[in-house]
Amino acid sequence: MAQMLESVDQRTKLVGENRLELLLFRISATQLFAINVFKVKEVVKVPALSAMPGSHSSIIGVANLRGSSIPVIDLRKAIGFRPSVIQPESNLIVTEYNRSVQGFLVDKVEHIVNLTWGDIMPPPKTVGRDNYLTAITRIEYQDKQELVSIIDVEKVLAEIIHYDIRLSDGVLDERLLPLMLGRKVLIVDDSATARRQVRETLEQLGLEVVEATDGLMALNQLKRWCDEGKVITDHILMLITDAEMPEMDGYKLTHEIRSDKRMSDLFITLNTSLSGSFNNAMVEKVGCDRFISKFQPDLLVEVVQDKLRETLTS
Repeated sequence: MAQMLESVDQRTKLVGENRLELLLFRISATQLFAINVFKVKEVVKVPALSAMPGSHSSIIGVANLRGSSIPVIDLRKAIGFRPSVIQPESNLIVTEYNRSVQGFLVDKVEHIVNLTWGDIMPPPKTVGRDNYLTAITRIEYQDKQELVSIIDVEKVLAEIIHYDIRLSDGVLDERLLPLMLGRKVLIVDDSATARRQVRETLEQLGLEVVEATDGLMALNQLKRWCDEGKVITDHILMLITDAEMPEMDGYKLTHEIRSDKRMSDLFITLNTSLSGSFNNAMVEKVGCDRFISKFQPDLLVEVVQDKLRETLTS
């Protein structure tokens, strides 16, 4: 299983090329599910689990891996299936999201596939708002076409871990509030949960939030504003984008914006659950202005306030 996951250094070569790798696994016999390999630290057989009294019902215990205690989430139960029964082929996918490490119990890890973000599609509207999918794709797997459902892990975690959007004392600069009222910020994220977290944080400042669900949608919106004769840096204060999205990722979106002289000066903040050290390098490579690891409402507000102060003095 260890050989299945390549080194982070090798995998990072995909990012910025609008490509991704998906870790395929099953939590039911009939359907493949996936998460992005960049979020995966390791895949192991399920170790002994210790009880975690008073925890969320989807947390089935704590695993001790090399001296670290990691909460284990029954992914099957968390997304609405019957609870898992640990079998000899069951796996624990150890992941890092939003600066926290957790394990997801799945029935069986299958394979890794390399795709472009153009291969990734939003979930069909027929699945409704309460689904746990952030995207879908189709792949040729074991001599047949299979549908792959990509889990919205941020939604899963938000239902288990409470993310507080309240700001710490002293973060909000009251002098700036009248100047923020009505200013627009474009946020881009394929996770409805992540968009809601950012939107509710920024609305505390009186900002008007415009949302897009992927990089291509955001780019097309920016181009429409340009075609209407709007000066982008006057029309919106900044762009806040996720890294990983269907159709076009945040790195490719940033590259396209920087390549269009009508919008090349737009302030771009990368807001992602990927690891900070890696993204700092990617920010420099593709030309983002700031990087924020999810979910840090205080830091998000500080970045917005810093940009507004810069706008007022320029």
